[in-house]
Amino acid sequence: MLVGAIAASLAGCGGSAIDAETAAKAQQGAAGYTGQGGNVVDPGSPGLPGATNAPGDPGGPTVPGATNAPGSPGAPNAPGAPGAPGAPAAPGVKGASCAGFKNGPGISNDTVRVGNSSDISGPVPGLFTAAQQATKAYVAYFNASGGTICGRKLVLDQYDSRTDAGGDQQSYTKACASNFAMVGSMSAFDSGGARTAEGCGLPDVRAIATTTERGNCKTCFGAQPAGPEAFQNAVPDFLKRRTSGQKAAMLYINIGASAANGQSQARNMTARGIKFVVNQGIDIAEFNYSPIVQKMKQAGVESVQFIAASQQFARLAQAMQQVGFKPKVYLLDPSGYNADYPKLAGAAAKGTVVFTNFTPFEEAGSNREIQLYIQWLQQVAPGAKPTFFGLFAWSSARLFAEQATKLGGKLSRPALINAVRGVDNWTGNGMHAPQHVGSKKIADCWRFIEWSGSAWVPIEGRKYQCRGTTSG
Repeated sequence: MLVGAIAASLAGCGGSAIDAETAAKAQQGAAGYTGQGGNVVDPGSPGLPGATNAPGDPGGPTVPGATNAPGSPGAPNAPGAPGAPGAPAAPGVKGASCAGFKNGPGISNDTVRVGNSSDISGPVPGLFTAAQQATKAYVAYFNASGGTICGRKLVLDQYDSRTDAGGDQQSYTKACASNFAMVGSMSAFDSGGARTAEGCGLPDVRAIATTTERGNCKTCFGAQPAGPEAFQNAVPDFLKRRTSGQKAAMLYINIGASAANGQSQARNMTARGIKFVVNQGIDIAEFNYSPIVQKMKQAGVESVQFIAASQQFARLAQAMQQVGFKPKVYLLDPSGYNADYPKLAGAAAKGTVVFTNFTPFEEAGSNREIQLYIQWLQQVAPGAKPTFFGLFAWSSARLFAEQATKLGGKLSRPALINAVRGVDNWTGNGMHAPQHVGSKKIADCWRFIEWSGSAWVPIEGRKYQCRGTTSG
C-alpha cells in the first residue's frame, strides 16, 4: 500500500498549496522510492539516504547524511561566551542572560546545529528546494549579521525527505541525535517523521505542515498553520462584494486532500452565504475542460473557484476563453501566484484573482523583511526565485532564532517547544499576515491581487481583510 491518503494538496485552506498534479505524481512514484520497512532507498549512496557532506562548515565535524549550509562557520571564543549576559542575539532581538546555559543535543561550545528536511529528490525533483534554500539563506544572514545564541553560531544540516514518508522518518531519526531542532522543513508526505519528532522531543518549527499527523505532533509547529478544518471568511465575503454570491462554482482536482479541501471549502463558504450551483471534482487525467465550462455557462455561474495546479488553472482559463464564458471572478488560492500560470494561460489569464496571506514580491521595495529574504537567497542560491514556500521557510527560521535567543541560558528542547506554543499573531517580521502558530489555528487575514495582463496588482487595497473563519 502506498503512503496513506494523498497528503499533497492543501490548496486554499490556510493558504498553502502542494498542487494536485504534484500529488498525483508523488503518489504514482512513491512505491519506487520506498524500501523494506518503509525506508527510503538510495541506490547511489551507501547507508541511509541523505546528501553528501559539503564544504562550508569549518566550525566542526559534519553530520553523516547531511549538507552544511554556506555562511555557517563556527565561532570559537565568540563574543558573549556561554554564561555571559548580553551576548549578540538574533538580529533585532534582545537576548536573555546566558547564565546557566548547558550544551545538549546539537549544541556544542561553538555552534547550535539545526536541520531542514525537505523534498529535494523523488518523483517530483526539486519539489521543495525553495524551502531549504530559504532556510540556508536565513542561517547565512543570521551568522553574517552577528547573531548568536549565547555565543554560538547556527549550523544548518540539510536532509532530503525525497517526497516519501519513509524518507521523512529517516531524516528525523538522524535529526533526533544530531540536531537541536528542525527548521523550515517542507514535505508532501510529512506524516513519516511526526511520531519520530514527538517521540524524541525534537522541536520542529516547519514552514507548513501538510498532513494531519504532522499537525497533531505535539513538538511540531508551522509558521503557517494549515488544514481543511476551517476556511477564512474574507474569501466568500469578497465574492459577495463582486457577485450576487448565489451562482458560484467550486472545482477541484478529484484526488486526496485536494478533493477534501474543495468539499470543505464549499461547505464552509455555503455557511457564509455563498450558493454553489456547480460543485464537482475533475479527474487528474482529464484534459478536455469544455464540458464543465459549458455546464457553468448554462448555469449562469458568476464566480469560479479552482483548487489545482498551474497547468490546470491555465487549461480552465483557456477553455473558458474559447467558449466565450467570462465569469465575474476567476479565483485561485495562493498557489496561483507564480510566474508559470500567466505564461501557460496567455491572454486568458487576464483578470484572474488570487487570495494571498503574504506581501507579494512585487511590493518588496516597501517590505524590509522580504528584501532580506530575496537578498540572502541570492547569496546562497544565485538565480533562485523567491516563492511562497520559501517565504514561510524563512519566516520559520526567524521564529526559531528569535525564540531560542529570548530563552538565553534557559534554552532546551522542552523550553523551546513551550515557547513556540505560546506564539500568536506571528508575521515573520512583517512579511505575512498574522499566524496562530502555537494554537495551530488557521489565520483569517487575507488580501487580493489580480493579473493585469502583465503583472500582479493589488485590488481592494493592500491591507489584509481579517473577517474570522467558518468551520463545520
